[in-house]
Amino acid sequence: MKEPRYLVDHAYMADPSAHVFNGKIYIYPSHDVESGIPENDNGDHFDMRDYHVFSMESIDGEVTDHGKALDVKDIPWAGRQLWDCDIAHKDGTYYLYFPLKDQTDIFRIGIATSDKPEGPFKPLDAPMKGSFSIDPCIFEEDGKHYMYFGGLWGGQLQRYRDGKAIECGSEPAEDQPALPARIARLADSMIEFAEPSKAIVILDEDGKPLTAGDHDRRFFEASWMHKYNGKYYFSYSTGNTHRLCYATGDNPYGPFTYQGVILTPVVGWTTHHSIVEFKGKSYLFFHDSVPSGGKTWLRSMKVVELEYDAEGKIKTIEGQ
Repeated sequence: MKEPRYLVDHAYMADPSAHVFNGKIYIYPSHDVESGIPENDNGDHFDMRDYHVFSMESIDGEVTDHGKALDVKDIPWAGRQLWDCDIAHKDGTYYLYFPLKDQTDIFRIGIATSDKPEGPFKPLDAPMKGSFSIDPCIFEEDGKHYMYFGGLWGGQLQRYRDGKAIECGSEPAEDQPALPARIARLADSMIEFAEPSKAIVILDEDGKPLTAGDHDRRFFEASWMHKYNGKYYFSYSTGNTHRLCYATGDNPYGPFTYQGVILTPVVGWTTHHSIVEFKGKSYLFFHDSVPSGGKTWLRSMKVVELEYDAEGKIKTIEGQ
């Protein structure tokens, strides 16, 4: 498929995390609603309240909506805003990891479990100990699971340094290293971290960390990790410059060297994605706000084939 395809037209869904389970693609998106909250830089207008799970047996085939898989009302520690989630599978259990503000309006990462990829999911009573910020992405290799997470501005990453909360957090000065995404290996139980989180450092072509002022390339949110031909590809959104970019490295922790743009800006403020291989081809799942007439809080998920050149560089996809 060379042209992007919208996946559903009966609901607004964004931030699609795609995985292959049991020979099918399962998609775990955010569920956008008309919240009536004015737009602001903290993202209060993104007031999502539940998750649906979708599946498809072929990339061009019918998309099944399995219905509501988790509702914020059923999460004991919930405050507001169910943002981008991701999924892992181990020993017959599916673990849904989700960011949610607690009752003090601090983002934590929660977990819900099911014995089926489509759910429904039962939430644990408390968020993950030591968790913060947003956008969990789970990468599995050799039986080990790693969580990538973090997001600036409304995602609250600027409130932390080296995994610890600070007073009156803000972004670094423009000539200082950019705030990085975080990574932590999960414990065998899948419900806690096995180690303190570490920084995902992205380097420029000279081997220097990208700076906070390099808004065209620095990390903002939307971590994703995949492998291709033995290389680790860390991809992410640049936020206020509306690009999906990627960097490559030799292990899950990095450091990663910036490589280029995966997707140029789409209609709508946010850009958020996942990359999955299915039946020998790679696909980019993402969203835009075209069907809602440009309302950035009402987004629609899409898919398009992702291609590499002979050197393993991702061919840029035009968003508009």
